[in-house]
Amino acid sequence: MNRICEDKNTYIRRLPAEWEYYDAVLMAWPHRDTDWAYMLEQVRNTVVRIISELVDDGVRVILIAPDEKEARLALDDLPPEKIIITEIPANDTWARDFGVITCEDMHGRHIAVDFAFNGWGLKFAADKDNLITSSMYRKGMLGTRYENRLGFVLEGGSVESDGRGTILTTSECLMSANRNGDLSREQIESYLRESLGADRVLWLDHGYLAGDDTDSHIDTLARLVSDDTIVYVKCDDPDDEHYEQLSLMEQQLSTFTTRDGKPYHLVGLPMPHPVCDEDGNRLPATYANFLITPRSVLLPVYGQHCRDELARQIMMTVFPDRMVRTVDCRSLIQQHGSLHCMTMQLPHYVL
Repeated sequence: MNRICEDKNTYIRRLPAEWEYYDAVLMAWPHRDTDWAYMLEQVRNTVVRIISELVDDGVRVILIAPDEKEARLALDDLPPEKIIITEIPANDTWARDFGVITCEDMHGRHIAVDFAFNGWGLKFAADKDNLITSSMYRKGMLGTRYENRLGFVLEGGSVESDGRGTILTTSECLMSANRNGDLSREQIESYLRESLGADRVLWLDHGYLAGDDTDSHIDTLARLVSDDTIVYVKCDDPDDEHYEQLSLMEQQLSTFTTRDGKPYHLVGLPMPHPVCDEDGNRLPATYANFLITPRSVLLPVYGQHCRDELARQIMMTVFPDRMVRTVDCRSLIQQHGSLHCMTMQLPHYVL
């Protein structure tokens, strides 16, 4: 972990790994004023399925919704004590990217770090989403120290942490001109050290998915799943448009080392067969967009029995101590996101 000096006080802080214990997940309810309007029933069914899986796993759900009664009615079959619905305006539903990023200080106390969210580099409206963390804090929902970092743009899907000071990210995203374009790579690293306690940053310079709006979020490409293991998207088809970039990404991953100086154990996930929108444009379907819960792994699948099952079997070898549960995410991918993008874990005692 990294020591930093802030306001003349010495802190030790870290960004917990996703596989550490947490007791709640933040989500947002799809509503009529979002891009989901044309397929509201389908996406709501998927959201209910995700919430059901989380509740079954013993995880509470904090649900942002414009109308509590409407959302509660749709969730009527689930235990109400496990679902906290709060009425806060939202532009969209991608809680991973606008949700609070929670760090831990030297005493194990959590810090609600509120970074700016600008619609993935000014691509989409984000004025309401950018205020969700501060709104939750003002409503007394976050029982932690609140830290305003709204001068720096950072989405939760753009960083992976091992909980020990290592951050895995992509240069395509964090170096985006419409995020923090006035900062150099070294300055961004310095900021990540200060705000997240990162004492080393692993930059991926290759890899992308067609149809991706996020500028190559790391949670669509490569995921830290333990201190020494990275699960990543692997492309074996030379005729696939992703082959060159994903092969270069794989090569670069093989050069990364753990904190102990050893190569990471790399586990490749298959690429789904192409999933397209109604106009035939390829969408960024990926099995890497899974969520690790305290007892399970929720794996997005896309109605492709053989590929879906292969991805599930691989994940079972990676997580022998957790159940691997699949969730059909064909509705979510129509708006260029998937399961991990819809969720943000909240560590114990944050609420």
